[in-house]
Amino acid sequence: MTDYSTTEKELYPDFIFVRSQLGENLGSAARGLLNFGFKSMVLVAPREGWLTSQAIARASGAASLLDQAQLYPDVESAVKDYSYVFATTARRRGLVKNLVSPEGAMIKARQLMKEGNKVAFLFGPERTGLENADLTLATEFVFIPTNPEFSSLNLAHSAVLLAYEWQKQKDIATESSPDSEFFATVSSKKALADYFIQDLVDTGYFQPENRVEAMKEYLQNLILRLEITEGEVKTFHRIRKALVTNKK
Repeated sequence: MTDYSTTEKELYPDFIFVRSQLGENLGSAARGLLNFGFKSMVLVAPREGWLTSQAIARASGAASLLDQAQLYPDVESAVKDYSYVFATTARRRGLVKNLVSPEGAMIKARQLMKEGNKVAFLFGPERTGLENADLTLATEFVFIPTNPEFSSLNLAHSAVLLAYEWQKQKDIATESSPDSEFFATVSSKKALADYFIQDLVDTGYFQPENRVEAMKEYLQNLILRLEITEGEVKTFHRIRKALVTNKK
């Protein structure tokens, strides 16, 4: 993954490709990313591999990104250490999260990383895009405006558009607060959501039976999209424990 100990101008967010279907699309994405200075890729369970002859041919000199790619079995393990995750999607799928443009996402990503936060962008499978379970783990959605009558972007096109926006923002000066605190990681917020859900299960909150899973997903999504610090997560845990203790 990206080394976050370097200076601001050397920082890059991580691009995570989820369950990609064709190796050649990953090769094309690698070529585009290297054009804009990206030197790493993160892959989640690619369907047909990523070091195929077609993928290497499409990479056209950027095969090192494929060869050195970080591999994960699922999205949750891939994003657990990031404090901010943008998900590229053409559909909200019923989830309420802030929707930003590629330009807005990259402006925000640069500021977040300058303050020491780890940032990632999720890209879904070519045919279906990211699923609800993937999108729930994101903080914000990135929407690429396209022709509404033909909005099917190739995986590599999407990656290159965002990489271009990152490069375009390179020389825009941003200032961070000296008192800024890192945002909580995905794994930290998910743990908080899981504890809250279990607390509510114990109280019999989730009713009726046919709505239980939808209600749990809604609560998890609500907590995961919050821009809260690790200190604030700890505060929520103390509140939970106090409420549970006082009930007894």
